[in-house]
Parts: sequence; C-alpha cells; structure tokens
Amino acid sequence: MPETIEKKEPRLYNSRITDSYIKLIKSKYPSVSIRKLLDYAGMKPHEVDDQGHWFTQSQVDRFYEKAVELTGNENIAREAGRYAASPESIGAMRNYVLGLATPAKVYELIGKTTDQFSRSSKYESRSLGPNKIEIVVTPYEGTREKPFQCQNRQGFFEAITLVFNNKPPQIEHPECIFRGDKACRYIITWEKGLFSYYNILKNYIYLLAVVAGMLGLAFLPVNLWFYLLAGLLIFSLGSSLLGKHIENKNLNAALKNLQEASDQLVNQIEVNYNNRQVTREIGQIVNRCYNLEDVLREICEVLNNRLDFDRGMIMLANKAKTRLSFRDGFGYRQGQSRFLKHLSFHLDNPKSKGAFVKSFREQKPFLINDINEIQDSLSERSLSFAKKMGGRAFICCPIICDGESIGILAVDNIRSKRLLVQSDMSLLMGISHFIGIFIRHTEHLEVRENQLKSMLRVLVSSIDARDPVTKGHSEWVAEYAVGICNELGLSKDYREKIRIAALLHDYGKIAIPDSMLKKADKLTKYEYEYVKLHVDKTKEILSEINFEGQLKDVPEIAGAHHERVDGSGYPMGLKGDEIPYGGKIIAVADYFEALTANRYYSEPMPPARALDLLEEKIGTYFDREIANAFIRYYIRAYGHSLELKKAGVS
Repeated sequence: MPETIEKKEPRLYNSRITDSYIKLIKSKYPSVSIRKLLDYAGMKPHEVDDQGHWFTQSQVDRFYEKAVELTGNENIAREAGRYAASPESIGAMRNYVLGLATPAKVYELIGKTTDQFSRSSKYESRSLGPNKIEIVVTPYEGTREKPFQCQNRQGFFEAITLVFNNKPPQIEHPECIFRGDKACRYIITWEKGLFSYYNILKNYIYLLAVVAGMLGLAFLPVNLWFYLLAGLLIFSLGSSLLGKHIENKNLNAALKNLQEASDQLVNQIEVNYNNRQVTREIGQIVNRCYNLEDVLREICEVLNNRLDFDRGMIMLANKAKTRLSFRDGFGYRQGQSRFLKHLSFHLDNPKSKGAFVKSFREQKPFLINDINEIQDSLSERSLSFAKKMGGRAFICCPIICDGESIGILAVDNIRSKRLLVQSDMSLLMGISHFIGIFIRHTEHLEVRENQLKSMLRVLVSSIDARDPVTKGHSEWVAEYAVGICNELGLSKDYREKIRIAALLHDYGKIAIPDSMLKKADKLTKYEYEYVKLHVDKTKEILSEINFEGQLKDVPEIAGAHHERVDGSGYPMGLKGDEIPYGGKIIAVADYFEALTANRYYSEPMPPARALDLLEEKIGTYFDREIANAFIRYYIRAYGHSLELKKAGVS
C-alpha cells in the first residue's frame, strides 16, 4: 500500500504486539526472514523495537498474512498472545502483570491496561467469582479488526494466568463480532494458585488440631495427650511457617517486578525530561549568541548533555547548495575531529547516493541499525567514511527551514550499543526543525549585523570626509570607550552599544558649516553656540535610524557626551545620575582624544599632561569611577606610566 494512503489510517496497535509475534517466530521458526516479513508489512525493525510506536490496521493485517505464509501456522495469532508469558518475552506487560500479584487483579484492571497496547476497542471486565471473570471487548466506531485479532486476544488472556502458575485458563467465547454480535464477550475461569489452596488447607489443619486436642483430652492418658498436643502445635507452626514462606516469596516476586517497572518508568521520565529540555535550551542559546559558530557549538553541547547518543554532528550546505560540510559535533576523538573539520560531500553530483546526501535532497530521515545491510547502496567514499568513523548504526535527519534543506543532523552510538529506534528518529526530526529555525534566525542576525557595520563605516567615513584633520577621531573615541567598559567589567552587549554610540557621537557635525568647523581662530560666542548644536543634530539624525533591542538608546547616549556631572554641560544641562552612563563614558574618551590629537586651533597635548587635566576635572566634568577606569586602562594599554607624575591612581 502506498505510504500516502497508510499515513491517513489511524495507528491503533502498539509495536509490543508485533514484537511478541517476532520473538515467537525467531524462537520456533529460525529460518523465517524477519526482514522479509517486515518489508511486506511496511514496518521497520526500529519501529518494532520502539515501545512507543504504533501500527495501522493495514500494516498488522499484512504482517499476519505474511507470518502465516512463512510459518505455515494458522494458529500463530493465539500462540503469539500466549508467548507474552514466556521467559524469553519478558517485557513491560509481563512486569506489570506480575506486579499486581494475582490474575484476578490483572483481569479486573484489563480496561485500564489494554489502552497501552490497542486503541481499536474498549475493554470492560466484571468479576463473576474469586477465579472467574467476564471481559467484553467492543470495537470503536470506524475500526475494522480481523478474526486473527480475536484469537490473539484470547492468547493474551491466557498469558495472564500463565504468568502466575503455568496453567492456561478456560476461556468461553459466547459472543463474537465475527459471528455478527456487537462485541466479543469472554468468560475466563482459572485454577487457584498454590497459595490459595494452602490457605484453605491451613484452616482445615487448625480445625483438625482443635478437634484432635479435645478428643485426646477425653480419651487419652495425660502423658500421651501432651505428646499429641505438642505434635499438633509443631505441625501447625510448620504449616504456618510454610505459608508465610510462600506468601513472602509471592510478595518478593511482585515487589521485584514492580521495582523493575518503576525503574523503567523513572528512566523514561528522565528521557522525556531531557528531550523537553533540549528545545528550551537551544532557544536560550539563540537569545545570547549572535554568530553561527557560537550557536552551533552550544547546540552540540546541549545535544551531548541531554540526549542518549554517543556522538553527533551538524553539517550545513553552502549558499550555492553544492557542498555539505561539517560545522560542529560532539563525542568524537581528537583524530576524528580533525578529519571531520575537512569533511564535505558533493550535493551537485547526481551519482552521490550516501545517506547524508539523500537525506538532504529528499528531506527525509534515515535510521540504519546495521550499515552492512546497505553497504551495496553506498558509494565507495561513503562506505570508507563510515568505516573510518567506526560507526555501524546511525540516524540522520535533514535540517529544514521554510521548506528548504540547509543541512543534516546525524547521531550514532558506538559505546553504549543501545539500539536506535523510531522514537529516536522522531525526536531528532523535531529537534532538527528547531535547529533549522535557529540557524536561519542567526543567519539573519549576522546579515543585519553586517548591514549595521557597513552603515557605520559609511557614516564614519562621511564624517572623516568633511574634515581630514579630525579624521579617525571617532574610531579613537570608540576604542577608548570600549577600554573603559572592559576596565569596568561591563557586558559584551553593553560594550557594543557604547562602541556604536562612540563611533557616531559627532555625526551631527555634518550640519555645521566648514567656516566654523575648520576655523583656526577662536570661535565667536555665536559660532560656539552654533557648533554646540551638533549634539542635538547627532541625536536627531540617529533617532531616524531604526536602532532596535539593546541598541535602541544609542541616540540618547551619543547625544549626552557633552553633559557634565556638575550640570554645566550641554545640551540639557544634566548632572550626576541624570546623564546616561554611556554618555559619561564617551565624554571621558572624547575629552582625552581631543586633547591629544591635532586640531586647527591647537597642537596635540602630551598624554601625561592630558591625563593630569582629566584628573583635575573629576567630580566637575567627569564621573570619578569612569575617569579612573580610563586612566588605569590607558596606562596598561599604552605604557605611559613613566611620564605620569601621579602615583597610586585608584
């Protein structure tokens, strides 16, 4: 049946049902090809091994049809149901059944347990006695079960009793949907277990001991009566101890199986928790990383920490979609990592048929549990690569965004030898979808960052073009401002904001006439006031640029670099904490750079003298913490400590 039709069918039957068939066939019919059987049914080995996978009615019909053909056993459905009780088929059902201690408890809860195996029918149970129960199975509307599934159910009901005492129950089947009834009704009767018989026998023993004691007192000599009484007491005590031993044995077996089931549940809870954490933690990576290399490195760290795979890699396509290249990974030895850094596959070669290339091209995942089974379909290079990496089983999933393949995510196990299953592949498909979104998001951020850098270069160049004497002023102010930020231990994001504001802090001078901007003589009062307007112009022009996020207050910071902490600055006359902190940083950097650079109206001042003047203006013009941070930074960065007369700068 075509896959597109199959996908429209509801998935009704858990893989554990099919797994019982396969284990039975492997045990009784070793010559039967399980691969051939599964291929005919449209099933894959990793789907059967995955206890969370479900199959459609069409798939189980084809599986049963082929199983009967290959084994010649028309009763295989009932045998497979019973096989769940065998030691070779210990699984979740067997552990659960034994944990409930008695067949009656299991049959009573059948309606709550069967939904873990089948979604096709409703199961209801009603007790008819201590060892007799009625079970009614009603198919849900729209389901179309087959007679072999009724037989499999009966085998399953037999398995419940077989788990406890190795004796099959008696099953009556007075109503059946395949005989025209609305539901299948089963009446199940089973023999009581050894412990139940012992309890009855124990009561008779106690009654016999009492009667014998009373009769002995009436008809026997006293000394014989004492011997009889002692014998009866010893016999009763021995019977009691035997009963307690049987009871403890049953309880210990139940506790052991409950512990196993609990351990499995705890492990599954941990797996589910880690799986949920993956997407949350990958989302957090994108919020703090702004370049692709950092994002990929941290994604691989999350996958390594959270998922149950030994190794993994992310490969991305180039822009031309001609090559698929390794970008990052986890779990590889040093030599393998060096090899992978130079690894790439051709995407433009129609003869390329490796799993990675096919996954990329066809946008579908591949799960291979034995690479030897597909080696004939691999190119020589792909096979050589697999052998070099020492892998035998792997999963690869396409990384897709907006319907376009952009890379692949691949994982494998080489140490744990854990079988890879369908749920692993489903999980990775979900993760790869998120990775695709986050990679594309990061690429967009990088494009925007490059656009911003280009815009800054153009803006700064336009300022320099106005005045070759002050060329480079903005870059020096930005460098000094970033040095102050580093000295103060400010964050990377904040440093970048200050750097951009510093680069653009004088952009408003583009509106100042050359007659004032390049005047060698002292400015008149009117000219000075006019030149001061460049700060307002800077803020006005930068406000027209769509600065977002962390950069949104760049215009305000750039427009505050002539404010003074004592309130004597401009344009607003702000003082102290009213001045944006970034503005106070740029003010210090701008003042020092202006003193030590060549100007129309002055020669450059020696750095030692400029630092002296800067220190004199701490508390009036400049913030003490920021000014001292600049002095420390400048001494360390430019080695002028010998020129300084000051000592012990804090």
